Amino acid sequence: METTAFQKVYKQLSAITKATVTLEATGVGNEEMAFVDDRPAQVVKVQGNRVTLQVFSGTEGIATDAKVIFTGKSPTLKVGPHLAGRYFNAYGAPIDGGPDIEGKEVEIGGPTVNPVRREQPSELIATGIAGIDLNNTLVTGQKIPFFADPDQPYNQVMADVALRAQADKIILGGMGLSNDDFLYYRSVFDNAGVQHKIISFINTTDNPPVERLLVPDMCLSAAEYFATKHNEKVLVLLTDMTLFADALAIVSNKMDQIPSKDSMPGSLYSDLARIYEKAAQFPDGGSITIIAVTTLNEGDITHAIPDNTGYITEGQLFLRRDTTVGKVIVDPFRSLSRLKQIVIGKKTREDHPQVMNSLVRLFSDAASARTKKENGFDLTNYDTRALKFAEDYSRSLLAVDINIDTNAMLDRGWELMGKHFKKSEIGIKDELVEKYWVER
Repeated sequence: METTAFQKVYKQLSAITKATVTLEATGVGNEEMAFVDDRPAQVVKVQGNRVTLQVFSGTEGIATDAKVIFTGKSPTLKVGPHLAGRYFNAYGAPIDGGPDIEGKEVEIGGPTVNPVRREQPSELIATGIAGIDLNNTLVTGQKIPFFADPDQPYNQVMADVALRAQADKIILGGMGLSNDDFLYYRSVFDNAGVQHKIISFINTTDNPPVERLLVPDMCLSAAEYFATKHNEKVLVLLTDMTLFADALAIVSNKMDQIPSKDSMPGSLYSDLARIYEKAAQFPDGGSITIIAVTTLNEGDITHAIPDNTGYITEGQLFLRRDTTVGKVIVDPFRSLSRLKQIVIGKKTREDHPQVMNSLVRLFSDAASARTKKENGFDLTNYDTRALKFAEDYSRSLLAVDINIDTNAMLDRGWELMGKHFKKSEIGIKDELVEKYWVER
């Protein structure tokens, strides 16, 4: 061993796999960063003096006498106000051609927020998407996944949320993005003129998959800075957590660890929980809210990734294509925000809970009528009206391309009910009907 500028240098590897190297070293900490033959690496296992590192770009071409330099610290991010409006890679280095960030250097991936510093979530965070704000309202400090099939436009939806969400800062963590998707995000943000409040950490398909493991921690370190130091409302958008979990599996498998369900590592639950539990509402008003895309394998909600996610998060949002109107909607039957009762009718208009419930019930009646029709049964007049309502409801409220505020959503809901139903059919309190009913 030798030392260079307080860094430990070794030149003898005892084992090499496709993703990891192992050597004898002393005084090395878990998750410490290093360079193996000038390639970024991170310590993933320490057993006595036996240290294993994952090499982010893979180990092809690395010899047993390759130089290993330990940096003496875990991955870090320089935080400061100038993060806003910038694009970074998984290591926190700028990729937008702008200057390096000056600021305080903090280690990423630290412990979750002390429970005594958490407040009960109580503030609405609107996204501008009716399928969320009307039916599955989110609150600051909430953590919720977006379940979607790979062929659904979830990146477009996340971009729309970034543009519309009522938050002080938006932090995008892109993992395994195609270059087209990355360019799409940049184009949308640039054209909308919202770059001043968006920070992006990007790993594309051109980058090593294992680098994805750094992205959520980079995002959340930036989020904690703005939420705790500036008391800002921060929304973190992560896409795609399935690709993040795949990177975990790559490392686990190359280290010859015994896989668990669906070839995922046994640590999957704790790895996901460590990220999601960073969501919090702070006493001084700052907050971190997390919306994370999890793509499904042929709609399989029982796969280890969505299954574990469901135990950690506070509900879920489902995207599906409504073939009747040819639009992608937030599915009102499979989506759920477990914290919405905290704000609907309290932070939103008084009629919100009943309008939400009635619209979903009427939509369910339409689904029953559709089943009757498909099986050759005669439809009643009510069935026919319910089917027409469902088309209007999907097209003008549930579709993800609709951008209106919550009051406008409620007004539109009343208009749809007045167009297709009688007052006696909607199941809403008389005093609210008299106040808000819109006759068509």
